[in-house]
Amino acid sequence: MTRIFRTEVSSSPCMLGEDNPDIIQHEPASQSTALLNGLSRVFGIRLGENKDSSDARFLNDLTCLFHQQRVDVDAQLEQHDTPWANVYLIQYGILRLFREAPNGKIAVHHFFTEGDLVWPVFGRSRTVRNTLCLATVTPATVWAADFSEFRAAIQAHGEGLWPQFAMALTEELAELTSMREFRKHTMPARERYQLLVEEYPELVKRVPDNQLASWLGVVPATFSRLKSSSAKPNK
Repeated sequence: MTRIFRTEVSSSPCMLGEDNPDIIQHEPASQSTALLNGLSRVFGIRLGENKDSSDARFLNDLTCLFHQQRVDVDAQLEQHDTPWANVYLIQYGILRLFREAPNGKIAVHHFFTEGDLVWPVFGRSRTVRNTLCLATVTPATVWAADFSEFRAAIQAHGEGLWPQFAMALTEELAELTSMREFRKHTMPARERYQLLVEEYPELVKRVPDNQLASWLGVVPATFSRLKSSSAKPNK
């Protein structure tokens, strides 16, 4: 095949007008496609051309359970003393998982970002003894589904599928949590802050400092000093 190169274009594509024929126009993906792609990444499924394959049917069954929600910043999605009801797939935005003490003090346990699936990992969270809260850090677009229906749909597609799925995500969350607690007890705050900046640069840009301070295990004033000190050029 002979490859034809066009040489008359002197401007880079980003400088061309929107209607220029040298720019390939792509139709935006539909909302249902965005949901399907998100679920396929969560379950590690690579969709092919066969729409009747078992994987395709499995994902299609799940997509029917979800509905899209657009929520403002600091919206409460799940609250303590109430059974955690839903599973959430984040299309855009950041969510935080936290506990709130009777005196109002908040301990942030984890942040979830685009592409993450958030669900009540612990059995206690699905009862009135639930102590976990879930809220938005930024305005967010999420796909929500009833957790019981979601779990039942997975179980219907094969014995052992739910334990395999649940174990993988539970282990990931537990590993991240235990590592953060280990660092909190063995590393000075300055080193923990530097690791935060290196490992989660997007969170540092998008999450309020007081919430990052809680996650890091320091008071806001200490976090502010660490941030200011880190921003100063080394002499």
